[in-house]
Amino acid sequence: MSPSEPAEIRIPKIDAVSSLVPLGLNADETVEVPPVDQPLQAGWYRHARTPGEAGPAVVLGHVDGNKKPGIFFRLKELVPGDDVVVSRKDGTTAKFRVHKKEQVAKDSFPTEAVSGDTDVPELRLITCGGSYDHAARSYRDNVIVYATLI
Repeated sequence: MSPSEPAEIRIPKIDAVSSLVPLGLNADETVEVPPVDQPLQAGWYRHARTPGEAGPAVVLGHVDGNKKPGIFFRLKELVPGDDVVVSRKDGTTAKFRVHKKEQVAKDSFPTEAVSGDTDVPELRLITCGGSYDHAARSYRDNVIVYATLI
């Protein structure tokens, strides 16, 4: 598919639907996340591919926020074979099928696996997971779902 900004993500299995806001980099070169005070808002990393283009597109969402479940609260429930649908601003739809899910420590984030180039259109969904570190005010792990365009 040709490049087109994503407009909405739908993950039927976990009843997740969100518009997608563009995300960039923070001053410290870490990837921005959607506003924590809007835990049901997902965002796409605008410096990666758009969903449907060859290569990995990246969508981020909160597991929770403001003491409420976030858009990706149930992301850990996805398994290979589940579908993810992204509506694009050009009016097309990119449908992806999950092929892998992993939970990794944030200090061992698999950058190359997530953002390394691929020959086919891929999608990465990322949220927090694992135990909560009260001192750091963040989760210790990330849940990452890998999907391929079908």
